Amino acid sequence: APFAGFKVGFTIEFRHPVFEQSETTVDIDFGEVSFAKDVARARTFGFTQDVEAMRNAGLGRGGSLDNAIVVDDFRVLNAEGLRFDDEFVKHKALDAVGDLYLSGHPLIGAFHGHKSGHALNNQLVRALLEDASAWEEVTFSETGELPAAFANMRLHPA
Repeated sequence: APFAGFKVGFTIEFRHPVFEQSETTVDIDFGEVSFAKDVARARTFGFTQDVEAMRNAGLGRGGSLDNAIVVDDFRVLNAEGLRFDDEFVKHKALDAVGDLYLSGHPLIGAFHGHKSGHALNNQLVRALLEDASAWEEVTFSETGELPAAFANMRLHPA
């Protein structure tokens, strides 16, 4: 959607006791938050049965309770718990940011995902890029013209 900056909203739905106790919706305006402090620290998450299946298939070898949240049938297994009350949904929003940046350019606009994942987000980016009437490439000659979400970013090499 049109937006004079970069904003990502996301909603998740899981039928599980842990998700009933945490936030399931997030709206992040990158002109108002610190990406590194408030978003990038949100860890990926998985269920014990999925982690076991991945390990048996030789996948996820770098994963641990230090860099991922693991949930059993009732609770979060990480001793320290969640970093944020909305860490699950914030990580899904973080995934969407990465998926959107696969367009090859920073986006000025708003995205809202509802139970989407990498495959659906990728389809969205492809459909958007294929429809030239749905977007335009813009440049800014002065840093002061940039939307707040981009003002502190270094978008071009020196």
